[in-house]
Amino acid sequence: MAFRRLSVALALLGSLAASIAASSAQDRSIVVASTTSTQDSGLFSYLLPIFKAKTGIDVKVIAQGTGQALDTARRGDADVVFVHAKPQEERFVADGFGVKRFDVMYNDFVLIGPKSDPAGVKGKDIVTALKAIEAKGAPFVSRGDRSGTHAAELALWIVAGIDIASAKGPWYREIGQGMGAALNTASAMNAYVLSDRGTWISFKNRGDLDIVVEGDKRLFNQYGVMLVNPEKHPGVKKELGQTFIDWLISPEGQAAIAGYKIDGQQLFFPNADKSGG
Repeated sequence: MAFRRLSVALALLGSLAASIAASSAQDRSIVVASTTSTQDSGLFSYLLPIFKAKTGIDVKVIAQGTGQALDTARRGDADVVFVHAKPQEERFVADGFGVKRFDVMYNDFVLIGPKSDPAGVKGKDIVTALKAIEAKGAPFVSRGDRSGTHAAELALWIVAGIDIASAKGPWYREIGQGMGAALNTASAMNAYVLSDRGTWISFKNRGDLDIVVEGDKRLFNQYGVMLVNPEKHPGVKKELGQTFIDWLISPEGQAAIAGYKIDGQQLFFPNADKSGG
């Protein structure tokens, strides 16, 4: 009888140990709220297996526009936020939702348009291009989703001296979706659209579209990463999240970012500043 009780007790202990081990393994995962461009470009599909092999940590990505990603983090529904709208990121930290912001990498925005270039903007600077598109009412697709790319587009209209809220008409189509969807819409409409270069390089359904404006310094596109503040949201996996951030800005992580290429083209350029931003 005593032997049977001992066997049952040992079986229960074994089951409990297995349950704890399984729970511990499950806990080695984090949620990263990020932009659609890091997902659509294929960067995460390339980086995350390298990170997991190094640390054993699973990364679950919620890919949204930057504004939505920051809202997700504000609610405590993510451990880390990795986006590209620096003024919004700095406000996120200043408001106490993020611990510290780090530069990770950059690329640039490009203006995509039909090869026939109905607005005649090819090779011009971005401000001249936007003025011509608005003046001619040439089809233009806006993400309209509070993303980093959408924020950059709205800022560029302001620099061009155009109040897009009052100037927009049937030519200006806001879709409220991610970068891949915006490029697909532009391809179907033969329209102009502002894109991050990484998503454009990885985009296959180009139709008659091509880059019409690039290289303007106002098209610079910086990405940053932040740990969600565990003082506001105690459920944040602080150690695991910080491990991911530390790896991204480490020489190994930076080399991995630089190593991601499509058809020989590098999509993102590492520029981590260890002091934070």
